[in-house]
Amino acid sequence: MGSDGATHHGFFDLAFMRSIPNIIVSAPMDGVELRNLMYTAQLEKNSKPFSIRYPRGTSAIVDWEKPFEEIEIGRARIISEGNDIAVLSIGHPGNDVAAVARKLEQDGITVMHYDMRFAAPLDTEVLHSVFKKFKKIITVEDGVLKGGFGSAVIEFMCDNVYVADVKRLGIHDYFVEQGSQEELLKECGYDQTGIEKAIREMLSAPPLKGVGGM
Repeated sequence: MGSDGATHHGFFDLAFMRSIPNIIVSAPMDGVELRNLMYTAQLEKNSKPFSIRYPRGTSAIVDWEKPFEEIEIGRARIISEGNDIAVLSIGHPGNDVAAVARKLEQDGITVMHYDMRFAAPLDTEVLHSVFKKFKKIITVEDGVLKGGFGSAVIEFMCDNVYVADVKRLGIHDYFVEQGSQEELLKECGYDQTGIEKAIREMLSAPPLKGVGGM
């Protein structure tokens, strides 16, 4: 496959889909999740519009032909548990977050990593738990930051009167040019190097003053 060009990028998907009322907006972390989201979307009890955003390329899981399982709409899953920082990812960047979390654990840094799976509806139970426990939070998405998944998390924080230092990783307000997936992830700052850098910088920064919310 060739490089990704500016006319074929799908990085606006999460942001513009999230603005549509009553739509389910999802992004799988791997091929197993993709199959299960597609299975879930076609179940008769799920009558709402259902969008699934996934990238080109291959699954991070090679053995992806598993029995279908229904995914609860708006429910995140825990990838790793930790106490130093929370990272909320959506879509395939979660694989890079997981790799970074394993690497940082060797240095004694533990990452609470959630694969959020849904930009709408959000898993508010998980978000309440995260904002009550952590003051340093990073969101990672394969899409534009303006109006995207990270924006949804910040909206939740403001609406529920939480105080936290939140860093959003994703695509800034510009048109990304042509390049391989690896080149473009590095350019946009959310490849494994960028994710690790963001975590280490946030952990080394002074603690944010303020108290938790509701």
